[in-house]
Amino acid sequence: MTSTPGWAVPTDGTTPLLPEHGPKVRRFTTAERWVHRTTAWLTLLCVATAACLYVPQLAELVGRRHLVVTVHEWSGLLIPVPLLAGLVSRALRADLSRLNRFGPHDRQWLRAALRRDRTPGSRPAGKFNAGQKLYAGWIAGAVLVMLGTGLLMWFTGLAPLVWRTGATFVHDWLALAIGIVLAGHMAKALADPEARRGMRTGSVERPWARSEHPLWREPEE
Repeated sequence: MTSTPGWAVPTDGTTPLLPEHGPKVRRFTTAERWVHRTTAWLTLLCVATAACLYVPQLAELVGRRHLVVTVHEWSGLLIPVPLLAGLVSRALRADLSRLNRFGPHDRQWLRAALRRDRTPGSRPAGKFNAGQKLYAGWIAGAVLVMLGTGLLMWFTGLAPLVWRTGATFVHDWLALAIGIVLAGHMAKALADPEARRGMRTGSVERPWARSEHPLWREPEE
């Protein structure tokens, strides 16, 4: 992630901070919501089939191991496709740029989160808070590693046995870490109905935006 020194309170009059009241604020476009939704379903399918392959009780319950393996391989391979296709959306590219910027206010947000400080003004955030930025960066890196190790396991002629053994070790343990992180991500979403509404409908209530993302600028579109 890149750092944006001095990024505190925006002063650009052409992109003002969100006012307290008024109509709902558009948070995500249709393209962004479909990218998120499709990626989520592919990821859940990949995680579910992985569980069926590694948990004996689930393996016995489901059976048809060859079919489960095939679904797991292809769902994992397709996970990056929605994002790559969505890059045609200017809004998605802009949000990816926001997720890749880490400024002083993000460090303040993290310090407050670690202290469990919820006092007003203690967690400044733009459109995305520091936790969302860290999650996005971590999951993107994890997906790339899973793709690489998965391909080594799938196409056995790509590398010698020692490489494939290492790839299997990394793939299995990183899969467990991803499962834990995804569970935390979904728990946070379940605890915030307005955030879920924003991803479902594209718009959020203005008071919520002001409270949770006080440095978020008014959309320019």
